[in-house]
Amino acid sequence: MSKYAKYLGLGIAGNFALHLAQAGELEEFKDIITAEEAAPKGMFPFYLPFPHANIQAKEILSTYPLSSHTIKLPKEKVNVQAEPEVALVCELTYDNNILCAIKPTHFGAYNDCSIRVAGANKISDKKNWGCSSKGFAQELISLDTFTDGSLMDTYSIASYLRRDNKVYAYGENVALRGYSYFYDTLTQWMLNQLNTQKDFGPLEPINEYIAACGNPTQAIISIGATRYTEYGEKTFLQTDDEIIIIVYNHDEISHDMLRTSVEKNEYTGKNISVLAQKII
Repeated sequence: MSKYAKYLGLGIAGNFALHLAQAGELEEFKDIITAEEAAPKGMFPFYLPFPHANIQAKEILSTYPLSSHTIKLPKEKVNVQAEPEVALVCELTYDNNILCAIKPTHFGAYNDCSIRVAGANKISDKKNWGCSSKGFAQELISLDTFTDGSLMDTYSIASYLRRDNKVYAYGENVALRGYSYFYDTLTQWMLNQLNTQKDFGPLEPINEYIAACGNPTQAIISIGATRYTEYGEKTFLQTDDEIIIIVYNHDEISHDMLRTSVEKNEYTGKNISVLAQKII
């Protein structure tokens, strides 16, 4: 899945209520002050395409991490957890080398797979450990607009873990409108955050990274992990597991239909984005 090798890879932390607490990351963000309580905590890089200048970012962030089929566990013995979420394919526009517009064009199922380790220096330290450490669905859904009342109003996200031929609900089945910041509010927040975010606590100066990468005009932006089920919160990935993340039209597909599709490993329909990754 090298089609996004020239795309900037970014993520958002704290854009779905209670997820940071479930992930054990609240302490890391205790000194981050946001404009309002519901606001996301910040943004992080998970992939920097071909930086041409010396930057503070870890070198590993230039390793392309996306796969639509597998998650490769780190060599080190650490806990790894899938993070079910939605990612946007975006067009970026600049004015005098300043990012001035973000236009989402497609969306789909995404796995912001993360190492669970206390005391990491930066969010990105847990996000990219090499090839196949992230997941993005091959089949994406085209956006008409990214505004209230548009296509994404009718979409939800769900996730499952297949282990020993049994299927378990991994993340809660929730509507995309459940994100704290969404549509225009999210777009404007991202624009401001990318231009102003400082090197502070777990956050990094992403505007410097963007400049070092030559101002990429395309990006994949994951907009925040959703909440886990009780099972998902306590369960880390193991070799031979399969993690399945599905973004689907909830007006056309019921919860029962979705579960049956996962159990049969059969997915049909145009209004669905499926990411199924084997853990190796």
